[in-house]
Amino acid sequence: MDIRHLRYFVAVAEELHFARAAERLHIEQSPLSRAIKDLEYDLDVQLLKRTTRSTELTWAGQAFLDQARRVLSMVAHAKTIAKSAAQGYHGHLRIAVSDGLAQPHLSSLLARCREEEPDVEIRLFEMPFAQQLSGLRHDLLDAGFALASDVGAHLVAKPVWTDPVAVVVPARHPLVAHKRIPLAEALKYPLVMCHPEAGSGCHRQIEAMLRSHPVDPTIADYATSLELMLTLVGAGYGIGFAIASQVALFQRDDVVVRPVAGRAPMLITYLIYADREPSEPLRQFIARASPPA
Repeated sequence: MDIRHLRYFVAVAEELHFARAAERLHIEQSPLSRAIKDLEYDLDVQLLKRTTRSTELTWAGQAFLDQARRVLSMVAHAKTIAKSAAQGYHGHLRIAVSDGLAQPHLSSLLARCREEEPDVEIRLFEMPFAQQLSGLRHDLLDAGFALASDVGAHLVAKPVWTDPVAVVVPARHPLVAHKRIPLAEALKYPLVMCHPEAGSGCHRQIEAMLRSHPVDPTIADYATSLELMLTLVGAGYGIGFAIASQVALFQRDDVVVRPVAGRAPMLITYLIYADREPSEPLRQFIARASPPA
């Protein structure tokens, strides 16, 4: 077995189609089929059920797929560390971002890290929250940012930033007349919400905010990303809630952002990392991200 066999197997397992996998790998289908047969022979298990019409993973294949992805990720990380060392870096951090949190807080933190510790390379990966948790548990990531704190055992979720909730409305919506929108007025209109799976942290925090009000809002639709939510709001499907600085990054003319009147609810961003002694670069990163005592 070699790394090439693992890479071929992952491609077939994800495509479930040998021709598409071969095209993705830029090889012919015959050597791909031989490589999969060699891999199954080495393991002495059947990984794939193949018929003239379909390709499916066996139970053993499903179990092996997770480990194959992990090995490939570790190999890629080892290559990255070697290249970083050759370029003069003395440390390396893999940071995940979920819930669309590419915002000024993060930019400021990264700028500070580059200024104060330039010999540590930081790589960012945007991914769903569930994938972030899996990566942290399997040591494929060093830390991550998300709007969720329900991380389970062996992980720590530390609140690092808070941002007031803003109301996002279509550019010609009646609520645009308000400089600050009362939450009770906003909840009279249909809402476009973060999808409970794709944007779990955002969904949970907004849902908790809505539960604190007596009005039972109408949910017009769910969005799997902030950009999709803005598109639906701009099209008039409903109004949404978001962090104003995040919306500003998209520079859209079809939506307007207004602060909430009175004391606005806050969205909390969490820094998530493994519950163990951190490496020195990670310890410094956590300290820089943490709010002042």
